[in-house]
Amino acid sequence: MFANQGRLRERMERRNRLRWPVRTVAGADAAYAPDDRALCAAAALLDVSSLAVRRTVCVLDRVPAPYRPGFLGAREAPGLVRALARLRPPPDVVLVEAHGAAHPRGFGAACLVGVLLDLPAVGVAKERLVGAHGPVPPERGAWVPLAREGEVVGAVVRTRAGANPVYVSVGHRVDLETAVSLVLACTRGFRLPEPIRAAHRAAREAVRVAFGPPAGRRERCSPA
Repeated sequence: MFANQGRLRERMERRNRLRWPVRTVAGADAAYAPDDRALCAAAALLDVSSLAVRRTVCVLDRVPAPYRPGFLGAREAPGLVRALARLRPPPDVVLVEAHGAAHPRGFGAACLVGVLLDLPAVGVAKERLVGAHGPVPPERGAWVPLAREGEVVGAVVRTRAGANPVYVSVGHRVDLETAVSLVLACTRGFRLPEPIRAAHRAAREAVRVAFGPPAGRRERCSPA
């Protein structure tokens, strides 16, 4: 997958191609076994209007690639794609706990998932990987651009008053303003959007049942 990233990046679209109204949203996240040799990739399908979980899918698999900073997609995207592909009906949009365009190569795991599935996708990350930004106002819904070498590559979004912001960026077939609106619409009282929280819970529970307590996440914000 390392070798194919350049070719896949050429297929990434930053135009908004969401079909309205958006009725369903999926969250995607992964959890690792204690020995870091296996993972569970989880996808959760939610109604946008109520944020009720319709279905979750978990895929247990070996970790397909060694850890390399900045190449999270090589480890997690294959399983996330398999889990998301099993959701029925398919989601209108996917929120991935990873970076999208706000990535050293402009093509993070959220882009990889979106392109491979040909679905609108948004990256939502807890730490900054690239770029710089000004202060984010303290109220929920406030956001500022994340810029890298003069180009806006994402948004720093306050999803909960008093909490650290999240880093939102385009994954595929959605523009940045729409991505920010979707993340805020899917967030209810916590820092991360509900679809990602649902996928996170499902992944960790599947790992716990299969392997024991999940391993802590590796550092995800060190560029290659």
